[in-house]
Amino acid sequence: MNLKEKITGDMKTAMKSGDKVRLETVRSIRALILEFEKSGNNKQLNPEEEIKLLSTAVKKRKESIEQYKNAGRNDLSDKEQKELDILMEYMPKQLEVDGIQKEIAKIASEVGAKSKEDFPKLMPLVMKELKGKADGKIVKQEVEKFLGSA
Repeated sequence: MNLKEKITGDMKTAMKSGDKVRLETVRSIRALILEFEKSGNNKQLNPEEEIKLLSTAVKKRKESIEQYKNAGRNDLSDKEQKELDILMEYMPKQLEVDGIQKEIAKIASEVGAKSKEDFPKLMPLVMKELKGKADGKIVKQEVEKFLGSA
């Protein structure tokens, strides 16, 4: 079952249950999918594109949560957090820090990255491998830490 079919089913379930936050969040994902399909780029919605769409939505929610908390609007940050939790259900399982570190070490040994000067060589490869599986900020911190201690 692809993302579009899953979203359609989840939207019906949310309507029946009366879960407004879930319905609103699922509708926003559906809107992203429809926008992608009607973009005119003749691209197919494949799993990689699905992750890219969801990652963008997740990133927006995280930024909103941070801004709302800084502004003291906990009511709005709580709503965004609920939406983020729902979005994360559709994302691939997120790696823990030790999993990220293992992946960094593996890729670094493949490309011979050992010092901070190798950051521009290592970071894009790690992000390509971990796209959708880990938060980019955490990956960047771990790559810097790895190269700093290597």
